[in-house]
Amino acid sequence: PGELLLCEASTVYKYIHEDGSNRGTCGKLVCTNFKIAFLDDDSASDDNEPQLKNKIIGENDITLQCVDQIYGVYDEKKKLLTGQLRKYPEKLIIYCKDLRVFNFCLRFTKEEEVKRIVSGIIHHSQTPKLLKRLFLFSYASAAPNNTDERNQTVMFDTLEDWRNELERTKGNVQYKVVTTNEGYRISEKLPLYFVVPICVSEETILKYEGRGIPIWCWSCHNGAALLKMSAFPKEQDDSTAQMQKAFLDGIYKTISKPPYELLKTDDLSSSLPSLQDIQTAYTRYKQLFLIDNSADFWATDVKWFSLLESTNWLEIIRRVLKKAIEVVECLERQHTNVLLIEESATDLCCVISSLVQVMMDSYSRTKSGFQSLIQKEWVIGGHGFLDRCNHLHQSDKEEAPVFLLLLDCVWQLVQQYPAAFEFTETYLTVLSDSLYVPIFYLETQSGPFRFLTVWDWSVQFDPKAQAFLNNPLYAEKPKPDKSQRKTARCKHQRQLSCPLTQTKSSPKRGFFREETDHLIKNILGKRIGKFINSSDEPPNSFREFYDSWHSKPVDYHGLLLPRIDGPEIRVWAQRYLRWIPEVQLHGGGTIATAARILDLMEEVERLQVKMDEEHSQAVSGNIHAVPMLRNSARLSSLFPFALIHRQSVKPALPTSTWKDLEDEDDLVKRDDEFVDLSSDMLKCIY
Repeated sequence: PGELLLCEASTVYKYIHEDGSNRGTCGKLVCTNFKIAFLDDDSASDDNEPQLKNKIIGENDITLQCVDQIYGVYDEKKKLLTGQLRKYPEKLIIYCKDLRVFNFCLRFTKEEEVKRIVSGIIHHSQTPKLLKRLFLFSYASAAPNNTDERNQTVMFDTLEDWRNELERTKGNVQYKVVTTNEGYRISEKLPLYFVVPICVSEETILKYEGRGIPIWCWSCHNGAALLKMSAFPKEQDDSTAQMQKAFLDGIYKTISKPPYELLKTDDLSSSLPSLQDIQTAYTRYKQLFLIDNSADFWATDVKWFSLLESTNWLEIIRRVLKKAIEVVECLERQHTNVLLIEESATDLCCVISSLVQVMMDSYSRTKSGFQSLIQKEWVIGGHGFLDRCNHLHQSDKEEAPVFLLLLDCVWQLVQQYPAAFEFTETYLTVLSDSLYVPIFYLETQSGPFRFLTVWDWSVQFDPKAQAFLNNPLYAEKPKPDKSQRKTARCKHQRQLSCPLTQTKSSPKRGFFREETDHLIKNILGKRIGKFINSSDEPPNSFREFYDSWHSKPVDYHGLLLPRIDGPEIRVWAQRYLRWIPEVQLHGGGTIATAARILDLMEEVERLQVKMDEEHSQAVSGNIHAVPMLRNSARLSSLFPFALIHRQSVKPALPTSTWKDLEDEDDLVKRDDEFVDLSSDMLKCIY
């Protein structure tokens, strides 16, 4: 609904995978106000469709917000395409923000159609636009909104939602919900309703339009609270600075009342990388996965670890997780209130406050709890999704993958403690993809339109596909037994958790669980060990807290601390490698394992139904279990986003190495390079 055709071109050839074979399919390339789409002339076989089929975006569809960069090929040379073109390319390469790469050949297309389609794609996906021109508004005005608005996710757009959250966390003793910003009287950057210390008056909030006011995020079981604050501008005249300092001193005294209540402030703009550093690191990082031909893949494969290290993205993840653990220590161990400070309190404050709650509050590790957390800290909290995702293309300087940074950090926890989370890594992957589906509004809703919420997954996926978002091995919290209230809480042993856990397990682990762990650590020890430990060493109290927790059994419904030393910080393989056939593991990968577990659970359910029917001697009638999964022999680590792809042939030696091997004497004199022979395998695992 609301989609309009803008331009099209016939006789366009789409390469299946650019490996020099020129294999592909012919069809029509179209551009609408919603997406770029390739319409295949050949009828697609259902066997080739991905299991996680999106009802909004097809396999050959690219939303305009998902386009990252567009290149044209002129006489075998690539050139970035922007603005008006004097000459039009014979080949079009589109790099997507979800890491897909599309290659289109335009040699057989009419010249006028080439001009229209190339100019149209560049204009509608790359040029600045007004907010009201987003497809979001066309869709909202044309499509009926029949979805469940709440679907168990707390939206935090009413007073009742905030009061319930205060009561849930026992924070209502010291904090209150305020309605001062109703109608956005104070600032559009503040939510309609938010929580502040009880002693903070309305006049205090109004004085500096919400700046310098501690806003409540969450309360710990021991009464310590996590708060955030929007800082005053640093460049002020002396008199203004003195007034603001006096104002802040008064605010701090309302929170810090030693010896009963202590306060620690943390200026995240000085203790964490800047948004510009984060954007620079991610820009380098994503280039490792935007592979448009097999030759480039194998040429860079021998330099995989050095290239990965040079991006600095994994180090940023480690620093962010370390900062979150420091905050957890203050709340949990020192019983100290923590106040996070940032210029707008809508970027890194959102990241740290969310991670702290995921680590400390098991409710945030459920599907509905995590979605409610994102609503509270990010959507209602005022994170600028439009600017940070650069949807309007108004300022590249504002772009930064802050929300992706959070999801990557949460993924580290999910892959280390899978049984502690009700959702899967596939859930996190499709949530990251949803950033670029412009029918959901990820900011505070106001005005005549009522937009869809991303949390209603039925909009994008049918029930069969939604099953991949739920963790079948989630260790649900046992209901308390009233007769045994005083007994100790059940502690789960790490070696008894699901088979994907990366920590201690049974001795019978096999090559891919034991040998490769040592292999990776040995290789990474020299190359990345220095890089991982390049920052300042954590304080002794932090290290003591960190080591003490990791020496004990894990309670999946209690505190969770991620492992952040050395190679424990890993590449989010499903998100970043899912479109690269060369790294697929046939019949392997964590999602393929989860798929087989789902198969087994379905078989158990079918047997249970059959037993119940036989017991009651009832005719089965309309009760039929629908087999959810397909022939498991066709699965790979690319599943469920794709089935088995054609495996490209790896050269006998990496392409880039041939230039160094001028004669046989050089080859004889060279030492064996162990990494060259297995780095592609390690890439899959790491």
